[in-house]
Amino acid sequence: MALAYLVLDDGRIFEGRSWGATGRTFGEAVFQTGMTGYQETLTDPSYHKQVVVMTAPHIGNTGMNALDNESSKIWVAGYVVRNPSSLTSNWRAETDLESELIEQSIIGIQGVDTRAITRHLRDRGAMRVGIFSDLDLSREEMVIEVRKSPQMSGAFLVKDVSTPQSYVVPAVGPRKYVVAALDLGIKAATPRMLAQRGVEVHVLPYDSTFEQIKALSPDGVFLSNGPGDPATMSDTIELVRLILGARIPIFGICFGHQILGRALGFETYKLAFGHRGINQPVIDKNTQKVEITAHNHGFALKAPTDTAFTTVYGLGEVTHVSLNDGVVEGLQLLEGKAFSVQYHPEAAAGPHDAAYLFDRFIDLMSKKVNV
Repeated sequence: MALAYLVLDDGRIFEGRSWGATGRTFGEAVFQTGMTGYQETLTDPSYHKQVVVMTAPHIGNTGMNALDNESSKIWVAGYVVRNPSSLTSNWRAETDLESELIEQSIIGIQGVDTRAITRHLRDRGAMRVGIFSDLDLSREEMVIEVRKSPQMSGAFLVKDVSTPQSYVVPAVGPRKYVVAALDLGIKAATPRMLAQRGVEVHVLPYDSTFEQIKALSPDGVFLSNGPGDPATMSDTIELVRLILGARIPIFGICFGHQILGRALGFETYKLAFGHRGINQPVIDKNTQKVEITAHNHGFALKAPTDTAFTTVYGLGEVTHVSLNDGVVEGLQLLEGKAFSVQYHPEAAAGPHDAAYLFDRFIDLMSKKVNV
């Protein structure tokens, strides 16, 4: 098994062994704290251009299967684990993890101290990284190659992950509502969760126009998760402002939450190392209920958490806040028909504390409530 190197752009290098495909890959180094659900992480389009470091030491024992994929492919730029499972022991498995990484040309590294990498990223912040295997480069040359790779700030990545053409996910049972879902990197679980509530979901390309959305006569618009810097999404932000002006109900998650926030006039900023995992505590300010939630975001909104705010669409407020670092995790319009959360209520493989938000969207579309 060949040597492999994980090289950070501040010059720190970790030596391990090649795993998955071999060669070189670059991306933003991020750590993911989930102990389960690695297949959902790998196939989540929000991880596009990111090299994911798994903090759980043992990865791969349940293999891979087509049913648990969140999209049609693996999106991570690279995969970093400490101890990959030497065998697959789950009745649902159709292949083992490393075989799938090789099949999809995903370069990985094993045998590194992922706790040390995580502590380094927590101290220094998210940074560019490269994985090198089977390459004759000096340590200095590897660091130079990493520093030449693109940064996540200013990255426009949605066009890489969005559907090239619209498609429909039919409602389960009688159709009660029609939703236009803007695909910024949508996960398969999202339209499935809506369909289970009697919603016919029209998944649209990221660059769809307001006229195309109106032509569907939707009861609501969903803004999905996705990768990249929300500051690059000026056309989508303007589209959301048109939807807000038309008073069509909006529900946004993750990247969609950031875009809704920017449409309301707030700025976004890069977090030091982001929130990624399925164990993030968030408090609902209105109910004081604490939810354990799934996250994958490196940017956040600047919005007041202690008072209502004024927008051209009426009053609004921050509804959810991270208990780890006070980051804005949700907002709503008090006089309009829009709300969003920074986390993933469709979370697979869990937790499911926030699944009720889909029901809130249904209530908003039925005009039972404003938020």
